[in-house]
Amino acid sequence: MRVCLASTSPARLMLMRQIGVEPLTRAPRVDEEAAIARVEESEGRTLPPDEHVLLLARLKAADVAGTLAAEGFEGVVIGGDSMFELDGEVLGKPYTPEVATRRWQAMRGRTGVLHSGHSVVRLSPGSEPREAHAVAAASVSFAADLTDAEIDDYVATAEPLQVAGAFTIDSLGAPFIERIEGDPSTVVGMSLPTLRRLLRGLGVALADIRDTTRSS
Repeated sequence: MRVCLASTSPARLMLMRQIGVEPLTRAPRVDEEAAIARVEESEGRTLPPDEHVLLLARLKAADVAGTLAAEGFEGVVIGGDSMFELDGEVLGKPYTPEVATRRWQAMRGRTGVLHSGHSVVRLSPGSEPREAHAVAAASVSFAADLTDAEIDDYVATAEPLQVAGAFTIDSLGAPFIERIEGDPSTVVGMSLPTLRRLLRGLGVALADIRDTTRSS
């Protein structure tokens, strides 16, 4: 069965390859800020982190699934989104060195929660799309003895600028993380146990998608 990852995230692609899947990749056409603002305005409230990431994951998967369905694609489309929460504040990608530096100075010695939204859409020509979704979360504790020099050095690598929360656990940021409570793959970008459950709910086993996809 074919698989499409509705994401250009290298971390999510790595996770798929880790379980033996080589997916197609498509970039979703979703204006994330506009989508969140639209829902929050219509409902008159600020979306909590779990609803925030789930909404975006579902929109991303739906956008790519809509395009692929028109092409006669048969298989599953996987969408995801992640946000880091510290003291009730949602922290996305910092984008600039200045923001990343301030973020790390605030995080050292602290514990936050990484929220990861998942949406899986099963497409079969001639049938209506079927979708399953869920949110996974894991707490992340940062080293208390992290120095300003170490922060500056890490930020200078540019790695933290384009990742939720300004950190990674599978690359250069790993030495600064003391503890994770929950599924580690959630922090990387997508909870593999959660993905397995969602696929199973749509009648798809991991064996169905392993080593049978084509890259593009």
